[in-house]
Amino acid sequence: MFRALSHRNFRLFWTGAFLSNTGTWMQAVAQGLLVYHLTSSPFWLGLDAFMSTAPGLVLTLLAGVYADLVDRRRLLLFTQIGAGLSALTLAVLVLTGVVQVWMILVLSFITGCCFAIAGPSYQAITIDLVEREDLANAIALNSTQFQFSRVVGPALAGVAIKFFGIAGCFFANTISFIAVIVSLMMVRFDQKKTFPPAHSVKDKQAVWQDLIEGLRYVRRRRRVFMLLMIAGMTSLFGAPYLSMIPVYAKDVFHMDESGNSLLMGVSGAGAFIGALVLAYLGNFKYKGWSVLSGAFVFALCLIGFAYSTRLIVSLAFIFGMGFAIVCCVAVINTLLQQLVTDEMRGRVMSMFILSFIGTMPIGSLIAGAAAERFGAPRTLATGGLIIAAFVAIVALRNKRLRELH
Repeated sequence: MFRALSHRNFRLFWTGAFLSNTGTWMQAVAQGLLVYHLTSSPFWLGLDAFMSTAPGLVLTLLAGVYADLVDRRRLLLFTQIGAGLSALTLAVLVLTGVVQVWMILVLSFITGCCFAIAGPSYQAITIDLVEREDLANAIALNSTQFQFSRVVGPALAGVAIKFFGIAGCFFANTISFIAVIVSLMMVRFDQKKTFPPAHSVKDKQAVWQDLIEGLRYVRRRRRVFMLLMIAGMTSLFGAPYLSMIPVYAKDVFHMDESGNSLLMGVSGAGAFIGALVLAYLGNFKYKGWSVLSGAFVFALCLIGFAYSTRLIVSLAFIFGMGFAIVCCVAVINTLLQQLVTDEMRGRVMSMFILSFIGTMPIGSLIAGAAAERFGAPRTLATGGLIIAAFVAIVALRNKRLRELH
């Protein structure tokens, strides 16, 4: 279940990433509360989510090309330093009492640029950290640490806000970036783990040709393309529920700051349990069915959460959403890395990130505007219905995808 952790490099990276992700989720809780406190508007919550993920629409594909050409470890180091400085700036602005919404949006955009550039390298570096036979387990364990941070981060955020104020969460996130920076500096690769790039990164024409070649590669492989489509649809119409959590915590359940932490923490707990199950199962059969059923169950739970007004029922639904989305997206990650060649890995993973993370800004912006006019419940429920219909059509029409192992 934990065999990938026997590799020193992966163990270092896994630990640093977990600490950093915990800090990131602490900031996510605090930032949502801060934006809603300053504006009392779901639209601004959606706009903040858009600003943090919009850079991925422009930068992710090019970052995937560079992930195949440059030292992935060094690229990750520079981007983590940039994101850490952004968190520190926001902490100082809140502590001094001068923070305004536009400042939060600008810093969200800067952090989003760092994450967009780092994303493909973050995913593609996994195979450099372990042996190929341990890849599926390593991906599952990476998902486990990320989802466990979704449990720990919001819980720690509630404590930090109570004793240190909202600024305490931003300072904690700053410190957490130091952990991943140190772990990356300690990682050492054997020469056999790397292969020389096809050309220099300064050859701009060749870089664009690499990007076009990657797009053609995906287009010619129908199963790879459909996996990316499922990730994209699930994120576009489902992920905005995260930015709407402050609305439910305050206006539906009439809870204080701890309500926001509770809802996000339970969602993370469901995802963590799902990731643990995948790590335990290892290289299991019926991965295609796992993707399809995970996306469909996520959609049903999203519809239930949208209209539920009882806290215990809503917690059950949001737990199910976290569990189901991991059983879908983490398995998509594994299948993609098994289906593609090493030379295309960075580019394909950039498309995976673009399909799942890159669609979030569009979904968040649309959901924020729709929730302002029609209400959060109708907005989220409509998204759930669209996902369910899309997944049902794909499952009925694509036998090869259903049979993926």
